[in-house]
Formats: sequence, C-alpha cells, structure tokens
Amino acid sequence: MQKTHKIDSIFFDMDGTLWDGVEAYAKGFNDFFKINNIDRRLTVNDLYAYMGLEEKQYLEATLPEFPVAKRKKMYEHIINFQYERIQSDGGLLYKGVKEGLKQLGEKHKLFIVSNCPEFTIQYFMEWAKIKNSITDTLAHGMNFKSKHENIKLLIEKYDLQNPVYVGDTDSDRKQCDLVPIPFIFVDYGFGKVEKCALQFTSFKKLTEYFINNK
Repeated sequence: MQKTHKIDSIFFDMDGTLWDGVEAYAKGFNDFFKINNIDRRLTVNDLYAYMGLEEKQYLEATLPEFPVAKRKKMYEHIINFQYERIQSDGGLLYKGVKEGLKQLGEKHKLFIVSNCPEFTIQYFMEWAKIKNSITDTLAHGMNFKSKHENIKLLIEKYDLQNPVYVGDTDSDRKQCDLVPIPFIFVDYGFGKVEKCALQFTSFKKLTEYFINNK
C-alpha cells in the first residue's frame, strides 16, 4: 500500500462500496415493466455491468430499444418504484459499514457522491440508519454533473484540504484523477482498477487504517 497524507475527509461511492442495492434496482425496473405490460425483464446480473454509469449512458444500456426522450420519461417512473423497493426490501449492507462509518465520522467529515438518481442516497441512508454519520451527499440525479465535479463542489463548500475518495471501479479512479484526489479501492465491490493509492479487502480494515492514521 502507498501512504497517503493525513486526511480531513472521506468521500464514498455508494453502490459496490457501502452496499449492494442492485436487486432493489432490478425489481424497480421489472415492477414498471409489469404494470405497463412491457415484455421486458432485467436481472441483477444485467444491471451489475452498468453500475456506476451516468444516467444517459445507463439508460442507453438498460432501455436501448426506446427513443431517448421516452427512456427519460420511463426512468422517472422506474426510479419511484426503486425507491419503494429500497424502503421495503433494502439491500445488502456490506459487513462493517454501519459501525465503521460511525467510528470514522467521529474523526473525519464523511460524504457520499454517487451517479445515482436524485434521492437514492437519502433512501439508502434511511434504510441503513447511517444518516447521522454523513456530513453531506451529492447524487448525479440532483444536478447531472459528473462525479469529479460533484466532489469538487463539496470540497469547495466545506473547504476541505486533504480529502480521499473510496470506490470500487476504475471509473471512480478516473474521476478522482480529474479532481485530483487520492483514490482508495475496495476490492469486494463491482469492479477492478488499474491503480490506486490504497486497497482494502473489507470495510473493517479500511476503518482501522483511517482511525489509526495519524
């Protein structure tokens, strides 16, 4: 592992880093298809390949047979079904996340920045009961900016001096390079990376490192 400078804040990706909510997302798509008599079905494995994409690319991948304007309109309804599924079914919160965020939040400002719809982070935090540990969040669906732009917005808003970003894909790493801030890779998530500042095999090990990092 490479060493990082003493940090004052930690940014987290959501999907593949803090939890796996893909089953709820897939059910949201399929609930919409069923109610609207659309002969389509998306599986969890279908969606895993598209996680982390910004909305335009995500809809191109998941709803390719529909015109662009119709995709957007459909997705507005699909998102609401997904919110309902998060509330009712939740997802898989990775081991050590809830306890780890509570510990880390006592020492650092914590943020979540994700390429998800506008309120997905809020529903996730309420379901996982981690809201009190998080300083602020930004989702792609709130302003349709790229992840590195949203990271910059929060850095400026809170006058952060030494932030890092924790994620699970090489696209996360590329966005960090554009800020630039160090990218921390968790290898239990959805992707692989070409390089990173630090790598962890569990959230517990990540927590221990940053709690003890002087």
